[in-house]
Amino acid sequence: MSLDPRQFRNALGQFTTGVCVITATPPGYKPFGMTVNSFASVSLDPPLILWSLRNDSECLDAFNKSKTFTVNVLASDQEPMSNLYSKKNEHELVSDHFRVGKSGAPVLRGALTSFECETWAHYDGGDHIIVVGKVVEMDNKPGAKPLVFQAGQYRELR
Repeated sequence: MSLDPRQFRNALGQFTTGVCVITATPPGYKPFGMTVNSFASVSLDPPLILWSLRNDSECLDAFNKSKTFTVNVLASDQEPMSNLYSKKNEHELVSDHFRVGKSGAPVLRGALTSFECETWAHYDGGDHIIVVGKVVEMDNKPGAKPLVFQAGQYRELR
């Protein structure tokens, strides 16, 4: 069976996801962030999460060099931040958008939840690299509404 790539992407887009900005500051780089919706839990013991990054991403080299990163799950009022860090070649963090976390990785202010991670492993995932991180710190704001994405647009949970 041969799948049309556009139809496959549209079908995958029917799955409603949260929106995250992955942040890091590897040696030789300024703090940066990249919007993704490819975030998932992996394990409770040890506490592992994953996200994926295209093999041709302009951020690939930086994430390959980073020993720590933060998965910042965005709140519903952070749509402008999601849009900002989703632009190609526009990933340097605005200084008032973040603080430095206990792991040394940037943590976005106002995020619904932030998971500071040590890089655990990278796996081949076709046209993506699957990045697995071990959570070493987290910050959670229960009760806030998440930013969600489905069928090519932001949505609101009711």
